[in-house]
Amino acid sequence: MDFLATALDYFLHVDRHLFEFATAYGIWIYALLFLIVFLETGVVVTPFLPGDSLLFATGALAAAGVIDVVAVLSLLTAAAILGDNTNYFIGRAVGPRVFKEHNRWLKRDHLLRTQAFYVKHGGKTVILARFVPIVRTFAPFVAGVGRMHYPRFLVFDVGGGMLWVWGFGLLGYFFGNTPLVKDNFGLAIVAVIVLSLLPIAFEAWRVRASRARTGS
Repeated sequence: MDFLATALDYFLHVDRHLFEFATAYGIWIYALLFLIVFLETGVVVTPFLPGDSLLFATGALAAAGVIDVVAVLSLLTAAAILGDNTNYFIGRAVGPRVFKEHNRWLKRDHLLRTQAFYVKHGGKTVILARFVPIVRTFAPFVAGVGRMHYPRFLVFDVGGGMLWVWGFGLLGYFFGNTPLVKDNFGLAIVAVIVLSLLPIAFEAWRVRASRARTGS
């Protein structure tokens, strides 16, 4: 319970903890942020790391003048793209057998859910998955397992990485330090997560509407 309480505190007050780290360790804040984003996108066993909320808080930190917004968002874009590519090639190396063998480190339902996501949305999954926690971590891995054509994967991945990092980072930069958000940061983080799910909700609605029109 203590662990869960601590994790929840870090999640809801990530802005405060990042500020404390930046104050104590200065430029090492860039390394910490790079590492978190890289691990969340590049290591399939770490889907629990913060993504959207971290980017939002990073933008707010940059708006406060603690770090440079262009430098940090460029760095995190590189981390997101490198992470996804690492995950993709790990998936290629492991191969389809990962779906058949029991593995204590990988949750089979997460893999199957992401695989179904690919079947439904195709290559756009690489972009859409950026905005969905857990699926974001598993999507490049499953793309590698399925041997998605790499140049195609890379195009979607670079585009999705830029949209994700700069979208949530600039959202935090422009709104993270407003009195309303700053005084209710936990609620703002929940709102960010809901916002991150909107692209998927829209895509699901579009597919359903298209099927209804065609009668399929």
